[in-house]
Amino acid sequence: MKIINIVGARPNFIKIAPIMKAMKRDNFLDPILLHTGQHYDHILSGSFFKELEIPEPDINLEVGSMSHAKQVAMIMSKFDDVCDELKPDAILVVGDVNSTMACTLVASKKSIKSIHVEAGIRSFDRTMPEEVNRLVTDSLADLLLPPSPDAIVNLKNEGCDEGKIEMVGNIMIDSLLYFDTKISSSDILSRLSLGEKKFVTLTLHRPSNVDSFEALSSILEALDYIQKRVKIVFPVHPRTDKMIDQFGLRDKINQMNNLLCIDPVGYFDFGKLIAESFFVLTDSGGIQEETTVRKIPCITLRENTERPVTVTEGTNQLAGSDKYKIIKFADEIFNGKWKEGRVPEMWDGKTASRILDAIKKSCSL
Repeated sequence: MKIINIVGARPNFIKIAPIMKAMKRDNFLDPILLHTGQHYDHILSGSFFKELEIPEPDINLEVGSMSHAKQVAMIMSKFDDVCDELKPDAILVVGDVNSTMACTLVASKKSIKSIHVEAGIRSFDRTMPEEVNRLVTDSLADLLLPPSPDAIVNLKNEGCDEGKIEMVGNIMIDSLLYFDTKISSSDILSRLSLGEKKFVTLTLHRPSNVDSFEALSSILEALDYIQKRVKIVFPVHPRTDKMIDQFGLRDKINQMNNLLCIDPVGYFDFGKLIAESFFVLTDSGGIQEETTVRKIPCITLRENTERPVTVTEGTNQLAGSDKYKIIKFADEIFNGKWKEGRVPEMWDGKTASRILDAIKKSCSL
């Protein structure tokens, strides 16, 4: 079975790594790796392939950065040619980036089977481009592989055929557990002069936070309070760095003596920072999952999450950009009053093998 596995942005690489490893070991599947080039610089893309032991892509569309509509159109145009040339039996997409939706659209129009890993997760916020990508992808995909029971409920409520749905667990956790030794071996703490559990890790990149002066200013005020009690390590996303300057907030950042701004880091270094954090502040989806597995307190700087299981079962709480709520949650952690949480069902490092079983099962129907 010739199957094209599609990646486009950094979160996709983490998810595709264990799937490619499993497929390479299986005689039934002939996996082809296609990179759309949605993230194209070395820090956000190239270094992850090497770290995650992913082979160089068989195909790179080299789409690059542009508006959402133009990027989707470019991916569809180039992927259409790839499908005509290779005539795959199926495509597999992960996550919810533009590449996920664009390639699924092409496959659907060409009657090529499509498989969506991480199907059914919903924020119920259509102002998020990712939410639109999820809805379109799941409405078209032939095999839906959700990570958790709430995602199954979402798919059923949207009228998806139950025969297409099979829960497989969280693929990101496969990578986390597989590379745990290398993550533990990272020397980033010594390089940054950090002590274990003596710092907080911050990530901040979503447009709702960094493209709004009010939201970004409110978050920075909360950070100013927190950094007076504990060091904050902040790998600064290029988008966030640009908006800090655009809004004239650089001086406010520089006045926080306990806020350590660093360049984006690789998967192992970042994993080490998360694992050894006192707590985490983030607006990223995947980090909510990682902190839940690590049982690290997590304050999510968003009003909603497509991963509610990290709140209902894990260590996560939603604060949005409200400085008072962020500070309240931080104080609860400082005072030892945070929930312990538990690891959700099937977040066990065996998701890739369940994905392969589901693919084979669907092919035999």
